[in-house]
Amino acid sequence: MTHRSYPPKPSRVYFYGTCLVDVLFPEAGLHGIQLLEREGIEVVFPSAQSCCAQPAFNAGYDQEAREVALAQLACMPENIPVVVPSASCAAMFIDAYPKLFANSPHASAAQHLADRTFELLEFLAEVCRIQLQDKGEPIAVVAHHSCSALRHLKVVQPAEQLLKQLANVALLQQQRPDECCGFGGTFAVKEPEISGAMVEDKCNNLVATGANRLVSGDCSCMMNIVGALEKRGDNLPGQHIATFLWERTQ
Repeated sequence: MTHRSYPPKPSRVYFYGTCLVDVLFPEAGLHGIQLLEREGIEVVFPSAQSCCAQPAFNAGYDQEAREVALAQLACMPENIPVVVPSASCAAMFIDAYPKLFANSPHASAAQHLADRTFELLEFLAEVCRIQLQDKGEPIAVVAHHSCSALRHLKVVQPAEQLLKQLANVALLQQQRPDECCGFGGTFAVKEPEISGAMVEDKCNNLVATGANRLVSGDCSCMMNIVGALEKRGDNLPGQHIATFLWERTQ
């Protein structure tokens, strides 16, 4: 799934922070907002926003998911883009909300939100057409792209396009880059042994690149991988790509 066409760069956007950004990686949200503001865009952060309802939806609790989703529809009603620093949560808005509210009084509002939602890196690359000037020291990085970015929204190219604008950054390639890190939200809880084996393989491939930094557009994957790397004793720190881009261009 990709957007067939992109709108002109808007003057205002909503920013949807996501649960993991809120609780564990606030810098990813702040730097995403700062990147947008530096492009001359006013960023509206609705204080009433909460979870996108993905955990309940993926577990089959559709009614509970609808209750959570309705709150998100209510706090982002204006006809401006919604920018999300996570392909996973963006895909929930774009694909799942229209299904959850099909044939209901909220179908139109759900589709309206879906039509104006963009993953952050896609929005920066394709809508803002951002031009980055690297001001950092030489560094080698390896990128991990979530399953949602790879297979669902297909927004890997914009992320790598942004990283490749940085003159002093070498973007290294891991073996089997399209393999899942094993998180998958509730999958890691329901199938811990399988999940653990998957993230072990992922860590081996990432470390083998010799990179100095891991970057990802999804904090959920980064939380899983960095946690496993730290447990193993590997020195490969991780950052959301928004934070990495902001720090390199300041």
